[in-house]
Formats: sequence, structure tokens, C-alpha cells
Amino acid sequence: ISTIMRILLFTGKGGVGKTTIAAATAVKAAKSGLKTLVLSTDSAHSLSDAFDFKLEPEPVKIMDNLWGQEFDVYYSMQKYWGNLRELLLTVFRWQGMNKVLSEELSAIPGMEEGAAFMWIEKYYSEKKYDLIVIDSAPTGETLTLLTLPQVTKWWVTKAFPFQSIAIKTLGKGVRKVTGIPLDKGYAELQNLLKKLEKIHKIFSNPDICSVRIVTNPERMVINESKKAFTYLQLYGYNVDAVIINRVLPKSASNGFLKDYVESQAKYISEINDSFGDLPILTAIHQGKEIFGLELLENLGNYIYKDRNPYDNFYLSKSFEITDFKGGYKLNIRLAFIKDGEYELKKVGDEIIIKIANRKRNIFLPRFAKYLDLSEHFVKDGLLTVILIPIMSTKKANSLN
Repeated sequence: ISTIMRILLFTGKGGVGKTTIAAATAVKAAKSGLKTLVLSTDSAHSLSDAFDFKLEPEPVKIMDNLWGQEFDVYYSMQKYWGNLRELLLTVFRWQGMNKVLSEELSAIPGMEEGAAFMWIEKYYSEKKYDLIVIDSAPTGETLTLLTLPQVTKWWVTKAFPFQSIAIKTLGKGVRKVTGIPLDKGYAELQNLLKKLEKIHKIFSNPDICSVRIVTNPERMVINESKKAFTYLQLYGYNVDAVIINRVLPKSASNGFLKDYVESQAKYISEINDSFGDLPILTAIHQGKEIFGLELLENLGNYIYKDRNPYDNFYLSKSFEITDFKGGYKLNIRLAFIKDGEYELKKVGDEIIIKIANRKRNIFLPRFAKYLDLSEHFVKDGLLTVILIPIMSTKKANSLN
């Protein structure tokens, strides 16, 4: 049915119902004949509850064409990175930590998301599924996925400040004497970093991965959805739809919920205006708790109607470089950002952009070292950065 494996990542503020939406999407896709895996990376798992079916740390078949998995970081560490875990435990014990604390810290920062990445890299390499649906953690935790390779590299540098050759040499000796596989653990750690970078590129490829933001027609939730959209664009992730969940039917306006229905209508109008050309899908409040295959199938059919969830609903270039007056112009799509709401500077061949507590380093071609940052501004959700040759800058200054 499909030509490439697709990945759909559902994110949103905690409590918006993204687990239910992800599960309904997976059922809809499986019913269309797509071999589908739905994977929960949220440590507070509720995917089993949505399906009313016990899921495990390994994929479990739920129905024809549909498998489910609730990821467990410690299970993954023990299965795939036993030597790495021994390495980390040993380092922490050497630093005087007790056994319980060492066990907790043996899951390095971001390892929860990183180990989930490893599963996805495995499935992508095997091409066993047509579609992977990810029920992710709440927005803030999901965004840690985007900087995970850089964060992990930093952590490794701090934890192991000695050269890789040294640890390999030392590790072989330690392994012979104590049986602790330090060298093998370090090799696993390096392999982990390579795989993280590979899957990061896969997630950044809009032909493969789409992010769908689940929201509710409420002011605080909408504001967080806007921030998430901006950050996802900043990191180059393709958002192809916004799904408004728990919309009350118009029939509810005849009773005591009249004011709430009117309030929802106002916020739905705001969502439609705010997100421009981005497809807006709607999930009507069912008036009851949604769990089990039948109810999930009904919800999926309502949300997508004749659409196939596998498809990419929207594609926009979030980053583009063009020639400009002997230099270059960078256009970066950043919805909901105005002048004065971001910080930007150029260091060598990098452009560093900071919005609130989020930062992205954009690596330019090496010749960018010889370009000066001329100006930058935001207009209609588009950040424009002008880079010109250094000699041009000096010449302009001399004329002044």
C-alpha cells in the first residue's frame, strides 16, 4: 500500500487527550490495510487503557495490522545496552554514589527519549511496519527529543573527559581484571550517539515524519499549542495538522452548557485564524470515556473522514537559503513570533537563535565564517537573516 515508512508523532499539553487521538489514528490506519505500530513514549502510560488491552515493552498484536507497545527505559537498557549500563553504574560507583542512586542515574539524561529513538531506528531499518504512530509525552518533554543528540554529546564529554583511545586501552585492562566491560560499554555509547543523529535526521525529513498537535478549545491550551508550533518550526520539524479534541456538539448549546459551547466556538475560530493554511481537524466530544477498538474506530473515522492518516497533510519549508546581493538570505518560518521576542547572533559558521528557554544552533556552510550578520527581522511569521561578505562590510564602513 505504501512506498515509504511514515512516522506520526502526536504531541500537546498534558491532558488534551493525545493518547486517545493517537490510538484512534492507529486503528483507522490499520483498518485501511496499513501495518501499523502505535508506540507510547510517555512514562505515564495510558495506551493500554485506551485500547482496553494489556501492552508490553515489546510490540503486542492488538488486531489485524495493528501492534501496540508501551516503552520501558529500564527494559530497553537491560536488553540492548547492558554493557553501557554497567559502564555508567561503574562510573557512578567510583564517584562514591550508593547503589540505588547509581541505578537511577544509569539512565542518562534524555535516555527515556533516546531509548525510544533506538526502537524507532530499529523499526525504520527493518521496514516491518508501514506506519509508526507515537503517543508522546507532554509538549515540553517531547521537545527534548529535538536537542537530544547535542545534549547527550555534552553529557558524554562531561562524564568521560578522557580520550576514547585511553578508555578503550584502560577498559580492556579493567575487563580482564574485574570483568566489567568498560571498553565495550563506551563503544555502545558511541554507537548510541550515531544512531541518535541518524534518527534525528529521519524525524526532520517531512517525507517520513509529521508532527500533529492535539489541542482543546481553551485559552491556556491554545497558547501552549502556538508555542509548540513555533518551537517545532524552529527545530525544522514538519507539523502537518492541528487536531482540536473534545469539541462539544452544537446540540449541547440548548442546555446548561450553552455558555461553554459559545466559548469553544470563539476559540475554534481563533485556532482556524491563527494556524493559517495548516489543516485543522476536529474530534467531537463523545459524551463518554473512549476506550476499546469500536469506539476508537468511530473516533478515527470522525476525525479523518475520507483522509488516510498515513498521508502528509501539509508541507512547508521551515528553512530556506537564497543568494542575496553577493551574500545570502536565510528565511526561517517561525509562527507567532514578533520582533523583540527572540535573540539572534552569529558565531563563526553558526546562527544561534533563542526564543524564551529554547535555543537552536543552525550550522551553515563553512564559508559562512567569512560572512557578516547584516540584519535580521520578523515579518508575518518569517524570520529573515541577511549575511553579507566581510569585505563588503568593511568597504561600507570606510565610506561612512
